[in-house]
Amino acid sequence: MLKTTISPIFSSFRGKPKTSRFIFQAFNKVVVVQDDTTAPSVRRNASTNLTTLHQGPPTSAYVHLPFCRKRCHYCDFPILALGSSSNVYEEGKEDDPRITNYVNLLVREIKATRTDFDANPNLKTVFFGGGTPSLVPPRLVSLVLDTLSLNFGLSPDAEISMEMDPGTFDGQKLKELMELGVNRVSLGVQAFQDELLKACGRAHGVSQVYEAIEFVKECGVENWSMDLISSLPHQTLGMWEESLRLAIDSQPNHVSVYDLQVEQGTKFGNLYTPGQAPLPSETQSAEFYKTASSMLRGAGYEHYEVSSYSKGDFKCKHNLIYWKNKPFYAFGLGSASYVGGLRFSRPKRLKEYTNYVADLENGAANWCGNGIVDLKDVATDILMLSFRTSKGLDLKEFGEAFGSEVVNSICKVYEPYVESGHIVCLDDMRREVTSDEVKALGLNDEVTIEDHVRYLRLKDPDGFLLSNELISLAFGVVAP
Repeated sequence: MLKTTISPIFSSFRGKPKTSRFIFQAFNKVVVVQDDTTAPSVRRNASTNLTTLHQGPPTSAYVHLPFCRKRCHYCDFPILALGSSSNVYEEGKEDDPRITNYVNLLVREIKATRTDFDANPNLKTVFFGGGTPSLVPPRLVSLVLDTLSLNFGLSPDAEISMEMDPGTFDGQKLKELMELGVNRVSLGVQAFQDELLKACGRAHGVSQVYEAIEFVKECGVENWSMDLISSLPHQTLGMWEESLRLAIDSQPNHVSVYDLQVEQGTKFGNLYTPGQAPLPSETQSAEFYKTASSMLRGAGYEHYEVSSYSKGDFKCKHNLIYWKNKPFYAFGLGSASYVGGLRFSRPKRLKEYTNYVADLENGAANWCGNGIVDLKDVATDILMLSFRTSKGLDLKEFGEAFGSEVVNSICKVYEPYVESGHIVCLDDMRREVTSDEVKALGLNDEVTIEDHVRYLRLKDPDGFLLSNELISLAFGVVAP
């Protein structure tokens, strides 16, 4: 059963057999490690060319702005709750010193990040996540963007996204942000029922949702997304269908649908047990997921990633960097970057993050791990991220990086699921290859499977609902 965590992909890779490490060493010496515990086919045939594995200088940056008015009951993100004093409608109010101090610290981190790439292309995407980034005054957002531009360069047509919550901005503030270059808004609606929003501890109500939608439309934001959450306590299928219908009626270019993950240490984690009332059962959660897929695809949205739907060319370019396992910078409290095949997390507590920035400035710390790339980790990253997308796993690219033997093993373990229809095989023209054809290829030792089956993808929605189990099977092949 799919349980998509609300946590963004860059800050958490749950279910993946990998231990995060916080090691300060120079990045300029990259070593590829072929672990003795890695499957023989991966260890023996894996390419050590990092370009093959989508490495190189990043062209994207995630920026964490951790401020919220209050902590939602499901949230385990690193945030700083500001309280009711964060009301954006108070005219002439001075900037909150907590925000100012943090942004200055963030700017110091960006300036202290020194890359060793031969060439540093301009950033093509920037994503302000949180927290609630729309609580940050435009003047301070401008400071961050200017620093990114000076340090890395910023493409004139860069996609600059900002998460914004209803009740934290008005039309004037949105216009000022747009003038700075923010051209994509991710609106955190979550539900269209006041009782559900209150039960979640959200700081806004439905009236503010409609108000925020009007601001977005009146300001002429062409590229905007709406976030919704399913499997909430006391949520019924009728409520979920209503939220989906009202979201569709609002005509966003993009919709993100998240299945609630109850995390330990949160208020929900203390109150509820997954699968038990008042939370929906796993069968009900599966029905929520199928309903979202059916209604949104019926309304013309492409289901291009397990939780993401878009119209036309409005896929989130920044998030596609994650799904394609391409490198990206990250800055701010608790953020995690991916550079040179290495994932590196900043501290989640403000005091430790402050110390980290100071160490970064004086050379006692570096901004990306220990310079050692574990091919087993890279392989599992690619598998997990690829199977989240409608494109699926590119077997030819995967075979070039890790060897045909491991591709054959993955196809073999998936045979029953190709036959059941949970996994779809496609050729290089994205035409479906039948299960009988796949079996015949597997019986011919002289055939390279990836020359005939280019992609493996999970079926929408039934394959996506089994994503955890199916991805775990592939992990068993490459990282036993």
